[in-house]
Amino acid sequence: MIKIGIGYDIHRLKEGRMLFLGGVEIPSPKGLAGHSDGDCLIHAIIDALLGAAGDRDIGQVFPDSDPKTKGIRSTVLLEEAMEECRRKGMSIQHIDSIIIAESPKLAPHIPRMKDVLCPLLGVKRGDLGIKAKTHEGLGAVGRGEAIAALAQVLVKIEI
Repeated sequence: MIKIGIGYDIHRLKEGRMLFLGGVEIPSPKGLAGHSDGDCLIHAIIDALLGAAGDRDIGQVFPDSDPKTKGIRSTVLLEEAMEECRRKGMSIQHIDSIIIAESPKLAPHIPRMKDVLCPLLGVKRGDLGIKAKTHEGLGAVGRGEAIAALAQVLVKIEI
């Protein structure tokens, strides 16, 4: 059986936080605010996986009221989500994603994001699309107040 999941996440930018996207620390004067490290790309991917599984969303699976996940790296959350997906017989066929940010420039960091994410997701580099776009100065993302990400995943489920 083939299923599709869609994920979206957005986090405010905040002084004094490190910026993590796709599991990679990116030099920036601001990082993403959140209960975890705020990595909105990984959060969007997790939500897409949970959607394909017909499961709850990331906020219900990893609530921000849980002290165990305070400050946790999102790569750890992704590992847990992938364990659950494997238990359900899911294998990822393809992921496509977009990070929307005015700055910093993200394209140079995409190869490292793939280096981190592909082994965690169990996919080849060609099966993980990551694109970086701006918001053309529009809205909170365009004003440099936030970064957003979207992800779509295609999975095969062995029944």
